[in-house]
Amino acid sequence: MQKVIPTLKISSEEKSQAFYIDALGFRVDWEHRFEPGFPVFMQISKGDYLLYLTGHEGDCQSGGLVHFLVDDVDHFYETLPQEKLEINPPYEMIEGIRMLRISDPDGNELRFMNTKK
Repeated sequence: MQKVIPTLKISSEEKSQAFYIDALGFRVDWEHRFEPGFPVFMQISKGDYLLYLTGHEGDCQSGGLVHFLVDDVDHFYETLPQEKLEINPPYEMIEGIRMLRISDPDGNELRFMNTKK
């Protein structure tokens, strides 16, 4: 069970939703705005994985890095809509660790990895 929730800075809610929801298969759990037209703060999830996405300037900076442990990174890669993402296939990093690196529209990096050989 995940015990922390990483927060990633976004600059465009529309681009981020297209990336996280349409391409990666996350869903929006909830959204918060202080007033209409204000930046969004939202929670998204996919299975057991939770992320916060924020458009607020003071929350964090773009360029974050999050690692996701998955059962089979090659299978995960095969399920992604390749036409919506510009990504390379998973590769062997070190000693049986396979990794898939994906960058979101704001330069935050997501690394999906497993240790199965």
